[in-house]
Amino acid sequence: MEAHNETHTTTGTTTDNHDWSGVQLHVVTGKGGTGKSTVAAALALALASSGRTVLLCEVEGRQGIARMFDVDPLPYVETRIARGLADGKGRAGTVHALHIDPESALLEYLAMYYKLGRAGKALEKFGVMEFATTVAPGVRDVLLTGKVFEAVERNSRHKGAVTYDAVVLDAPPTGRIAQFLNVNGELAGLAKVGPIRSQADRVMTLFRSPRTAVHLVTLLEEMPVTETIDGIAELHDADLPVGAIVANLVRPQELPADLLAQAAAGALDRDAVAAGLADAGLEPAPSLVDALLDQGRDHALRLELEASMRQLVEEPGVPTYALPQLVDGVDLGGLYELAALLKDQGLGR
Repeated sequence: MEAHNETHTTTGTTTDNHDWSGVQLHVVTGKGGTGKSTVAAALALALASSGRTVLLCEVEGRQGIARMFDVDPLPYVETRIARGLADGKGRAGTVHALHIDPESALLEYLAMYYKLGRAGKALEKFGVMEFATTVAPGVRDVLLTGKVFEAVERNSRHKGAVTYDAVVLDAPPTGRIAQFLNVNGELAGLAKVGPIRSQADRVMTLFRSPRTAVHLVTLLEEMPVTETIDGIAELHDADLPVGAIVANLVRPQELPADLLAQAAAGALDRDAVAAGLADAGLEPAPSLVDALLDQGRDHALRLELEASMRQLVEEPGVPTYALPQLVDGVDLGGLYELAALLKDQGLGR
């Protein structure tokens, strides 16, 4: 996928000129602990804030969407959970959610392709799910991705079903994303013909097309950045389209550049810090001054690390975006705040 990226500020307000309008499936991955699920949810809200009808899917069985949006645990049914922010024309789309579990997906698949109906449920007693997820793990990924594929390809022929402008997939972590999406490779030697192979071929046609973008979430730390760069290489090797990198939990720069350099060197003026405390009506006790100096140094060193990691993040040449660390953590209001930042930067337009 061609990249048109610019360097973004830590406040996440710089825009870029990459056109995401042709993307229908946004796959969001990232190393564990980077906040990929939060970014996926914020992206879904950002897309809905442009008037789109969006489906947010999860496949890892943690009910993370329900917790983030403060709703009941999601069934295997598409459920409307939120509205996007109104755009400049007063339009606000909707976010629907779907928790995809392999057992329900398998039973649906059997009913669809083999017309088993109620007989399909009886197979649960005979270990068919254990076979599909243990003996043949590639089949599990075909079932999960196949449900996402159906939501993207849905049209007016699907009577009564919601047609989505965009689908956001909260996908497995970066270390498994290429394997998860490369369902044809997983089925090599297992299913060379038949309905399940045909479905895998159709899924791969979508996944390798410009209608799909795989976004990678990272922290500006060494291990997540390294895994992100390695993940991009694996996606390229599998001929899967890399979308954007989202640097999450970026710290704001609390000090001007000159004081930041002094703080990093441990050279801040103690007397000036003490005077500032006194001006604020606080007792400038030596222990408090020492604590503030230590905190300032840690902050400055952290920003230096983030700056060096940001340079590495930009080396692959894909669009990059930044989301800040929210002071009060991420609740539903925080998701809307992050969604607005993504939209302002251009990812959710």
